[in-house]
Amino acid sequence: MNKIYVSTRDENQKMSSKQAILEGISNDGGLFVWPDLDTVTIDLHKICKQSYQENAYMILKELLPDYSEDELKECIHNAYTNSFSTPEVTPVKEVDGIYVLELFHGPTSAFKDVALTLLPQLMQKALKSTNQKALILTATSGDTGKAALSGFQDVDDIGIVVFYPHQKVSQIQYRQMATQKGKNVKVYAVKGNFDDAQSQVKKIFLNEDINTIAKEHNTLLTSANSINIGRLVPQIVYYFESYKYLVNRGKIQIGDKVSFSVPTGNFGDVLAGYYGYLMGLPVQKFYVASNSNHVLTDFLTTGIYDRNREFIQTISPSMDILISSNLERLLYYMSGKDCAFVKSCMDDLKETGRYQIPKEMLEKIQDLFGCGYVDDQETKEIIKDVYEQTKEVLDPHTAIGYSVASNSDETPIVSLSTASPYKFSIDVLDALDIEVKDELEAMHKLETICENPIPKGLKELETLPILHSDVIEIEEMKDVVQQAMEACFHD
Repeated sequence: MNKIYVSTRDENQKMSSKQAILEGISNDGGLFVWPDLDTVTIDLHKICKQSYQENAYMILKELLPDYSEDELKECIHNAYTNSFSTPEVTPVKEVDGIYVLELFHGPTSAFKDVALTLLPQLMQKALKSTNQKALILTATSGDTGKAALSGFQDVDDIGIVVFYPHQKVSQIQYRQMATQKGKNVKVYAVKGNFDDAQSQVKKIFLNEDINTIAKEHNTLLTSANSINIGRLVPQIVYYFESYKYLVNRGKIQIGDKVSFSVPTGNFGDVLAGYYGYLMGLPVQKFYVASNSNHVLTDFLTTGIYDRNREFIQTISPSMDILISSNLERLLYYMSGKDCAFVKSCMDDLKETGRYQIPKEMLEKIQDLFGCGYVDDQETKEIIKDVYEQTKEVLDPHTAIGYSVASNSDETPIVSLSTASPYKFSIDVLDALDIEVKDELEAMHKLETICENPIPKGLKELETLPILHSDVIEIEEMKDVVQQAMEACFHD
């Protein structure tokens, strides 16, 4: 079995898993994929008897073959020991017949923590085989930024620059990033939306001048977004963990199919589930749940991906995305690993803002993927209805996934809960008809009705000073990256 990663756009662009994690994105603009992923079969009987850390090792050793057993086990131990507030790491809770997979018990109260506690460990191990430093460039729609900053804070030989859309994240998300400590971190608000920032980051990765400067500094440019395979593969584990939960509580038998509803913007979280499916996870259907920026709903319905539309700012900002980067990986596998086809789609997207897939391919995708979208008003209604019926408080992203799950005919169905409601306290309380002045007051008010207390990392935001206040134009991103190469590694 050839365990080499290739670019989605050119199968001749080949990398080991360590190289792919360090590079982040292929130099042709493509994303790294492992062609033989669908030849792996994970033993479900073992999965159901093992701990989270044991399952993480069992899955990751298949996908990251050039890491030694000792390296992987050390990475996993460092990532998941005492980092999460629950021993299960990603516990499941039944809410009115829907199984809610809680992914927000990590240090920054968002699902990104599951991967971004591990990625710094993987990257450090990979860097040891080189003589280089790494500078991480990450665009965030809200949650990735803080999770990446937290994971990489003061990590030796790695610097990180985070760009977030100015005034288009929640106040809590803003404070999480703006108060970030660390000698190797830089945070910038960008005038524009997430897609603007993410597109510019991709251009910077491919910019010859920047890459020349990076070589002079003996520095690799890489990413902590889910375009990096090292960010994506750890997320596969919690899909198997939710299956383990259902089996061990007698809800299903091993081999029975399960469906998933996933609130989605960049398509990374649901793609991790699809990777699990390719590795033997029994799945009936994946539901891609979107907000008013429903470019994915339209694609899964018509086969036409078209980002030429109004960008809508919503109360679920982490999903305010019109260019879903990880969809490229799905196209690769669903097209029979046809790199030329994927490249043509991505070229069309770059040049015209749209592309269309063949009818047969759309039908193949629709066999496995359902979809739905929920606007802000409906999101608030779901938050209110679920609270009144169950006393469970959902954040606006989780509510969207929950709504799409409740409207499906699938059973059992697991709905992914991607963030703590405390990160969006004002909007949650607004849905519950409770008025407050600001986000900090809202967190304390929410604590009076929420089963879980305010997470430690959010509570301390009240007293932390603002350390990052720069607001820049999109065109200035290249300049600050150049500056960061010197600043992040200056002793």
